[in-house]
Amino acid sequence: MADGRVAVFAPSPQLTVTVEEIEGVPDVHVHAGGQGVWQSRMIDALGARAMLCCALGGETGRVLRHLIGVDVEVREVAARNGAYVHDRRDGHRDEVVRMPADALSRHELDDLYELTLVQGLRAEVAILSGPDEDDVPVPHSMYERLARDLGAQGTEVVVDLSGERLAKAIEGRPAVIKVSHEEMVADGLADSDSPADLAAGCRELASCGARAIVVSRAAEETLALVEGKLVLVESPDLTPVDTRGGGDSMTAGLAAGLAQGKSLEEALILGAAAGAVNVTRHGLGSGSDEAVRELAGRVRLKPWEAS
Repeated sequence: MADGRVAVFAPSPQLTVTVEEIEGVPDVHVHAGGQGVWQSRMIDALGARAMLCCALGGETGRVLRHLIGVDVEVREVAARNGAYVHDRRDGHRDEVVRMPADALSRHELDDLYELTLVQGLRAEVAILSGPDEDDVPVPHSMYERLARDLGAQGTEVVVDLSGERLAKAIEGRPAVIKVSHEEMVADGLADSDSPADLAAGCRELASCGARAIVVSRAAEETLALVEGKLVLVESPDLTPVDTRGGGDSMTAGLAAGLAQGKSLEEALILGAAAGAVNVTRHGLGSGSDEAVRELAGRVRLKPWEAS
């Protein structure tokens, strides 16, 4: 079996503060967050080894260093990491304040690229993830460079991005592209969110050389193009607690499976199970290996052809 190493490029993790309520009393939670952090947690939970590659700076960065909770390769920077405060006391997630991440300097960018390249070369799989869409701590071109350079050296590159970041990463010819149906339509990669249009978009995306395109569709079955074959991914129907992070956990499970030597189909099943477990929990990127692998036995891949 492969070593199970996954390098996760998450240029600027966020400090997250969430206020909930338990029996009428405020309950405050402070965590490290952001797409790459949540993915790394799930990768570790599944028995693979995540190495988070990021920049930390400012007061938020100093706090984040103590909260990340996974193996991390850090470039200390002057730029501040972003942060947000969410109020969930009424059962809905209301944003109270959000501080965007600062942009990195030229030398900081060079060092972050280099440390990510080194960790990616040591791993079987690398995930390229992003900060919030309106945060630009690194130029979008860095995603293309990492996808191209790591892929050329034999690392399987999985991208979970949208917008201009996704467009640049695609130019780097990644192995696996994970995207939501909303992002496919918003980015002009599909004419609509109908299965037929999404399937056509998948085939167009695959022209970059990707082995798999995975399109999550909220409560609907995930659509995937795997080695040229379209499949629908039927996951167990579980009662959701928080749907945020389900797609990130799917990406993490898929990457962990590939890093552990599974086939694309087997990794896709593991990813679907990880996403299903995540939405039953309050913590993003959380869930146990036991629960995910039990549910994986109940995930079905169904061949599908657009009519």
